[in-house]
Amino acid sequence: MHPNEVPTGVDLVRLLLADQFPRWADLPVTAVTSSGTDNAMFRLGADLAVRLPRIPGAAGNIAREREWMPRLAPHLPVPIPLPVAEGRPGRGYPFPWSVCRWVDGVNPGEGADPVGLAAFVRALRRIEPSGPTSFRGQPLVSRDTPTREAIAALDGMVDTVAVTEAWEAALAVPAWSGPPVWVHGDLSPGNLVVRDGALTGVLDFSGVGVGDPAVDLMPAWNLMPASARAAFRRATGVDDATWLRGRGWALSVAVIQLPYYKDTNPVLAANARRVIGEVLAS
Repeated sequence: MHPNEVPTGVDLVRLLLADQFPRWADLPVTAVTSSGTDNAMFRLGADLAVRLPRIPGAAGNIAREREWMPRLAPHLPVPIPLPVAEGRPGRGYPFPWSVCRWVDGVNPGEGADPVGLAAFVRALRRIEPSGPTSFRGQPLVSRDTPTREAIAALDGMVDTVAVTEAWEAALAVPAWSGPPVWVHGDLSPGNLVVRDGALTGVLDFSGVGVGDPAVDLMPAWNLMPASARAAFRRATGVDDATWLRGRGWALSVAVIQLPYYKDTNPVLAANARRVIGEVLAS
């Protein structure tokens, strides 16, 4: 998916485990099918997972997750994949990597558990905001240049005039003026886990930090049908401006993802197309 991607695989995981964590070396290792882009995931036995960054830009997130996830977990209403060990570069693999708890369940279908997801967002916002700034907690205007470049790259694939108008409407919304709050930063369907329709886990805290709460409203467009959005909005308790900035965040992420992943990640590209359509229709 990336020009600078480092090869990974089951054999590499087994070698790294044998060298660094021999207590787990005899457990079965299986690759996890995922639409994730920055990390390769492998299930380790029944209760663990191995996470290998694919690209240099993702490598630093291992330390961020190891520091902050244990602090956040006690305050959250659903399990998260807590790190249990941090691996070192080795066997030609150049990055730190992690072993974490396996969170059981499946990725959701459309509209899964808006109230449960809102409870997670509210719980995260209530935690004392003493952490680092999230790269997705910045004002929307900080994404203006890459968003407009991506819109131009989508000429002929989407209605770029309508998308530009929607983006400019989002930029016109007042910026967040309250104190920063904790945000996950990437509440996409691939980072949510459900069982029997109820939210049972949230994955991938590589973007966690403090900032504008609007970014965690993206599931209203990347997951939920229009009929579920009102319930999600009521349950999150956000004001009009935050809701509209959330719509802008969903649009920006989608238009940047679509041209980049259209040939390499069909699941993510399809979701980006869906988001663009939902935003334009809302």
